[in-house]
Amino acid sequence: MRSEFLPFSKPSISEAEIGAVADVLRSGWITTGAKAAAFEEAFADYCGTPGAVALASATAGMHLLLAAMGIGPGDEVITPSLTWVSTVNLIQLAGAKPVFADIDRDTLMVSAETIAPLISERTRLIIPVHYAGAAADLEPLRQLAAAHNIPLIEDAAHAAGTEYRGEKIGRRGTTIFSFHPIKNITCGEGGMFCSDDASLLEHIRRLKFHGLGVDAFDRSMQGRSPQAEVIEPGFKYNLTDMAAVLGLGQLNRLDEFNKKRTALAERYLELLADIPEVLPLGLPDYPMRHAWHLFVVRLDSDKTAMTRDEFMARLKERNIGTGIHFKAAHRQRYYRETLGLPEGVLPNTEWNSDRLCSLPLFPDMNMEDVDDVAETIKEVLV
Repeated sequence: MRSEFLPFSKPSISEAEIGAVADVLRSGWITTGAKAAAFEEAFADYCGTPGAVALASATAGMHLLLAAMGIGPGDEVITPSLTWVSTVNLIQLAGAKPVFADIDRDTLMVSAETIAPLISERTRLIIPVHYAGAAADLEPLRQLAAAHNIPLIEDAAHAAGTEYRGEKIGRRGTTIFSFHPIKNITCGEGGMFCSDDASLLEHIRRLKFHGLGVDAFDRSMQGRSPQAEVIEPGFKYNLTDMAAVLGLGQLNRLDEFNKKRTALAERYLELLADIPEVLPLGLPDYPMRHAWHLFVVRLDSDKTAMTRDEFMARLKERNIGTGIHFKAAHRQRYYRETLGLPEGVLPNTEWNSDRLCSLPLFPDMNMEDVDDVAETIKEVLV
């Protein structure tokens, strides 16, 4: 058994990045300023998108989007249930109705085929999720959305560095990224709103800081610009320079991180191939580059009497950490009680929600760590 605990995720922070944050702290300008602007520009360049807005979280980006689009009572938003619950919460808080599309059993992503039957005259928005670092099949989704004149907004919280048919996620359309500590790069907390819609970007920039119509801060005054006026009620979702400078350092290493994640994932796939009780996710059959944000497996309960939760507990006893990404939103207590969806309405979602488990995967791991995980899985399944 391992002598030290192996978490399922851990950020990789360099001494240079720590030093850059310290320099910002010493500078006297620690909130949104030059570093946040530089991070926006660098991330936009990386993705190839015309513009990006740095925010306090990806959840903030989704909130601002719903507000900018005027989503509210009577509206419907189509999205998967197998996702982190923040998007569903925001749809509900806006007074709109979340409409859940089922997923592919093996890739865990929605498709044009699962979304099309759900479109109604009330559908205002479609939000697919790029899952675990893989890309959703965007072209059919874009065609479906365009045919119905419904905006398509990509949840790319898992997809920093992911590519679809030779293009980085974020290059086209509107996309929201996350920089939470478990993500492929981190700002501690943070998010990025990317879009090729100039008017939407302007609206998001305004809403992120109280609805002010000009740049909020004047560096020479160390305070608000006297020209700043509220154009519409807004929020307080700006990213600080302390966080942004960490993001800049992390972005410079993103391709290196993803290369290491890919090597670790390939080792997992090799070692788990002879463990029939454990089913890794399927890889999409269309051209894409996986960022391997997560390494998710499903415990095949037809081949073992052990539940997923028992499996995770036994790994933890042996110093192996795991995670759940995710418990289906419609099975969360609030949504069970308010939406009342019948069991079996989303069969692939529910099957995976009961069985999935994220194994350790982060850049500072080595191949011996992967070997330990695979050997420990064999032990607990005996």
